[in-house]
Amino acid sequence: AGAVVEQRLVPVGRVGLYVPGGLAPLASSVLMNVVPAQVAGVASIAVASPPQAEFDGLPHPNILAVCALLGVEEVYAVGGAQAIAMFAYGVDGLCAPVDMVTGPGNIYVVAAKRLLRGRIGIDSEAGPTEIAILADETANPVYVAADLISQAEHDPLAASVLVTTSPELAEAVRAELEPQIAVTTHAERIRTALGGAQSAVVLVSDLEQGIAVVDAYAAEHLEIQTADAAAVASRIRNAGAIFVGSFSPVSLGDYSAGSTHVLPTAGCACHSSGLNVHSFRKQVHVIDYSREALLEVAGVVETFAAAENLPAHGAAVTVRRRS
Repeated sequence: AGAVVEQRLVPVGRVGLYVPGGLAPLASSVLMNVVPAQVAGVASIAVASPPQAEFDGLPHPNILAVCALLGVEEVYAVGGAQAIAMFAYGVDGLCAPVDMVTGPGNIYVVAAKRLLRGRIGIDSEAGPTEIAILADETANPVYVAADLISQAEHDPLAASVLVTTSPELAEAVRAELEPQIAVTTHAERIRTALGGAQSAVVLVSDLEQGIAVVDAYAAEHLEIQTADAAAVASRIRNAGAIFVGSFSPVSLGDYSAGSTHVLPTAGCACHSSGLNVHSFRKQVHVIDYSREALLEVAGVVETFAAAENLPAHGAAVTVRRRS
């Protein structure tokens, strides 16, 4: 009686939201960043996206249009690591510093977020993108190939990894890749990503080993294309987002599923989550004790203080006993 401890959820005061626009103008990233920040109650929202030469140095018009639809009026034509630095330190007369930066980006954006973590809060290290697909002999190689290509389209450093129990599926997927790549717009970028050390086909002896491999990899996007895919998905601990079955491609999460595409990469899914409303809220503990409640636990506090050789901590309670 007389002792109250509350946990108050408080929105971050000001956030800087990064929207990629170098290789692809990700207007959908405006939605993924802004909507949860608004729902969380963030009072001050700023967006940065790279300037586009063909649009007089402004961000891509699709990005500006989505900002306008969401009521975001503070938008900067700044990209890459310099955008993260601008948000963290501010620019006199132009951009006030923020408390937190969120959003996906290339390797330079991710490096800047890592470097500045502590000065500002960040969501997670989101980028370059990656997909892992856990598949068995029941998977459709046409779908698997298309999904590997879809993520390789983002960035030459994008990772596309197939983990499978079936050598036959692996070969069928390999055969499917080039015909599909040949008809895409960004074929050179895709070939670079698929041919890089970050992409691979991994053969495993059985599904148990496959689950262990994808759990250790902790992919940003993990597709499960196996028999009883939902049961397999329920056993995964480490992934940014899990896409279950043949008809849940990553593209669905990129645009319309209602999940987020701002997700942890490079193994950070072992300890970090995708961007959500809670990302923009702090938990503040509020402690309110009456005199009687304090006296009831005073001995505990004094004993701990003595054990830790911090007598002034104990004295702060003892002095109240005497009043």
